[in-house]
Amino acid sequence: MNRYAIDFSKLNGLVPAVAQDYQTKEILMVAFVNEEAFEQTVKTGKATYWSRSRQEIWCKGNTSGNFQKIKDILIDCDNDCLVYLVEPMGKKAACHTNRRSCFYRHFVNQQWEDNGIPIMD
Repeated sequence: MNRYAIDFSKLNGLVPAVAQDYQTKEILMVAFVNEEAFEQTVKTGKATYWSRSRQEIWCKGNTSGNFQKIKDILIDCDNDCLVYLVEPMGKKAACHTNRRSCFYRHFVNQQWEDNGIPIMD
């Protein structure tokens, strides 16, 4: 195990990280972190993740301006899943579709309904 006692061994060096608004408790997004991304998160105080599609570290907000300021970090009992309690910054959009949360669709009557309104500039 690494110095943070996070078990990165189960998913090829990655663990899921749930970003949750520290005030409203709304789930904003789920991403993955590797040890380097976690170290950057701790060092900078900004949520930093591992992009599986781009195969690179990314600090949420570097491109969009919608940073996630870390308020607290929780770990589960198996040491293989994290919750980042964050303060959304910028326009406060967590989703790449410019919505506050990535979880804006609800399963109703056997189909997905879009209930998310994009944040305007």
